[in-house]
Amino acid sequence: MRHGAATPIATGPHHVDRVPVVLLHAFPLHSAMWDAQRHSLTRMGHPVIAPDQRGFGAAALGESPPSLTAVADDLSRTLDTNGIRRAVLVGCSMGGYVAMEFLRRHPGRVLGLAFLAGRAEADTREMTAARESFARRVLQDGHRGDLLADTVPLLVGPTTLRRRAPVVERLTADVMAAPAASMAWAQRAMAARPCSLDVLRRAEVPAVVIVGDEDRLVRQDESQRLAAALPQGRLVLLRGAGHLTPMEAPDHVTTALLGLVREVGEAGDLTRERY
Repeated sequence: MRHGAATPIATGPHHVDRVPVVLLHAFPLHSAMWDAQRHSLTRMGHPVIAPDQRGFGAAALGESPPSLTAVADDLSRTLDTNGIRRAVLVGCSMGGYVAMEFLRRHPGRVLGLAFLAGRAEADTREMTAARESFARRVLQDGHRGDLLADTVPLLVGPTTLRRRAPVVERLTADVMAAPAASMAWAQRAMAARPCSLDVLRRAEVPAVVIVGDEDRLVRQDESQRLAAALPQGRLVLLRGAGHLTPMEAPDHVTTALLGLVREVGEAGDLTRERY
């Protein structure tokens, strides 16, 4: 397995002038969380890349110390391999942090941005301590099962827990299958990330921030600050959804993403940009 492994680039009735889209998954899942959005975007002719980030899905963790920089550079190499110069980045939770780091390191390669369950600030001291506690406990024999069982209800909203049993069952299976070493590495990488507000303020591209009104991990005011930092940002609030809106409200998320890539495509038509 390679670092930052990606499913082959998804192309339906591919159009060379359609905007490429990258879908970056949340912790501790893998690229399949984007199945609904990947299918719809591909059907519309967009090249879509949904990479498994280091240690998740088909991607090897490797020996690098925990850092989102490594994940962002994995993505840069994946785009190069697929012949894509620039793309719209869509990141959910941890995937959003990766998108921010990619924007910091490769700003000229970003055509548009979508953040789901997003937070731009660095972790507080309490958050950092909580991530380190998670990393230690998940690596300890006898603690992993209980820890992950407690984590699953935080990843979706109460409405999903009550009414969307297939989503909860799928999520539980994916969380339980995630390697402990990968989860610890990712938590420590996220804890080390810097504040990205300054990077976002320089991002003169179409952008959308999507938040579920039942998100237990990212507050609405945090998403509001993220949207406000983006020069072209707008906030979309989804009712009855929690932290994982692509799985909990797939149709609404797909609609928002199609609107974003349409906006990016129209801007590209005006400047005769190709991707």
